[in-house]
Amino acid sequence: MNELARTGLSLEEALDAVVRGIVPLGLERVPLMQVIGRALAEPITSSIDLPLWDNSGMDGYAVRRADVLGASVSNPIVLPVLATIVAGGNHGPAITEGTSARIMTGAPIPSGADAVVRVEDTDRGVRSVRITDDRDARSPGGNVRARGEDMRRGDVVFASGTTLGAAHVGVLSSIGAAMVPVFRLPRVVLIATGDELVGVESFDQVQAGRRIVASTSYALPPWLTAIGATVRTLPLLPDKLDVVRDSIATALDDGCDVLITIGGVSVGAHDYTREALTQLDADVAFWRARIRPGGPIGVGTVRGVPWLGLPGNPVSTMVTAELFARPLLRRLGGHATDGRLTLRVRVAQPMKAGGGLTHLLRVNVTRATDGTLEARAAGAQGSNLLRTLAVANALMIVPEDRATADVGEYFDAIIIGELH
Repeated sequence: MNELARTGLSLEEALDAVVRGIVPLGLERVPLMQVIGRALAEPITSSIDLPLWDNSGMDGYAVRRADVLGASVSNPIVLPVLATIVAGGNHGPAITEGTSARIMTGAPIPSGADAVVRVEDTDRGVRSVRITDDRDARSPGGNVRARGEDMRRGDVVFASGTTLGAAHVGVLSSIGAAMVPVFRLPRVVLIATGDELVGVESFDQVQAGRRIVASTSYALPPWLTAIGATVRTLPLLPDKLDVVRDSIATALDDGCDVLITIGGVSVGAHDYTREALTQLDADVAFWRARIRPGGPIGVGTVRGVPWLGLPGNPVSTMVTAELFARPLLRRLGGHATDGRLTLRVRVAQPMKAGGGLTHLLRVNVTRATDGTLEARAAGAQGSNLLRTLAVANALMIVPEDRATADVGEYFDAIIIGELH
């Protein structure tokens, strides 16, 4: 193990150490309907113009602009209707001087036409149409959706690193991208240690006062999955050095992209994760960050695999996962950003922090009557109080040179839930 492993890094220094040297995983091609939340591994270019042809943006009548200028209720213009053109149909006959075609939204514009008069400004005629307003002839575009208006053949539609959502899938389908190049999802192995921990199936031991539920073994996997990873959680491990060491070694042998351990990274007599990693020749970047909750956190690599050693207190586990696992997993997954939303909020009630550490206070952010986002404490801030994190929708960042957050001051807040 690196004997020069640093301690007490600032939040910014710790974040930099976590992602330093991390590059995206390999490319794979997956079916279109499996790409939600994944990051593009190659730029996507369009093989077609979209739309493929000029088409109508309204139900109405395709006309020549010059033929309908000046039309009004008191001065209607009457044109013969040559045909009815529907979406999915052909272009219909050419529109010549003094003629029109009835047309539906999305239908191809017939040659000769350069505007569509909306049906509301006509008498809805079938053989001839009485036009009583020329606004559409005077408006830019004239209700015509131009060929290639959305994208042209050869255009870069989405850059590599784009995180794909539902609208992206719609666009990709429209240009025929049935198989999509994305970066591989990081494979995370999650290991929790602690003699005091049991699963919910052993809740009788909790009721008897002998054990506690390993709550973060349930909370952390879906959190990491939502960030963008596949997660394999090993059975709970006892506080035994050989068991912890051998389980980590086996997980690495079985293959993973990130190793995350919960607990055992502090300096207690039964915190064996440190010694286990020492015996596995881990290269540790640091053991502690100047943050609360979550100060005792280990970061490094073991056998070339990135490792995060999260603290065991439930809130500390989840907060450090948000702070450090998110940027690590997003970078491995090829995303252009960490996907984190940070907003400036105004303090609505006084809150204590404590100097010397960057505090991440669990708060609820709401919109005040003047439209400003305001933050109020979500409850007590103890690192064992997981419910407070569950009811909070943000983590307000109070810098380490501040002992309090006073009413009216502004701080950054990481959004972790829904804003109301």
